Amino acid sequence: MTRRLKILVAGRVQGVGFRAFTQKEARRLGINGFVKNLPDGRVEIIAEADAEKLQALLALCHQGPLFARVDAVEVCEWDSQAALQAFDIIRQ
Repeated sequence: MTRRLKILVAGRVQGVGFRAFTQKEARRLGINGFVKNLPDGRVEIIAEADAEKLQALLALCHQGPLFARVDAVEVCEWDSQAALQAFDIIRQ
């Protein structure tokens, strides 16, 4: 069953390749969605897949790429409306 999560990652997660890391791992896992930086310094991830794939992505979000420092990860489930395609980086 497909689920959609909103994941907010706080810490040193901007300017360290966190979005590219997330995109690479999400694509490897077969997860659709997107990742973007937020004005408050966090990274927001919207991810859609089955529970097993989402758990794998969440584990990776807790560690991040080499130069990141993850202080907190918040997760909430979102209702799946229209299916997401691919996994993209949103640049603002």
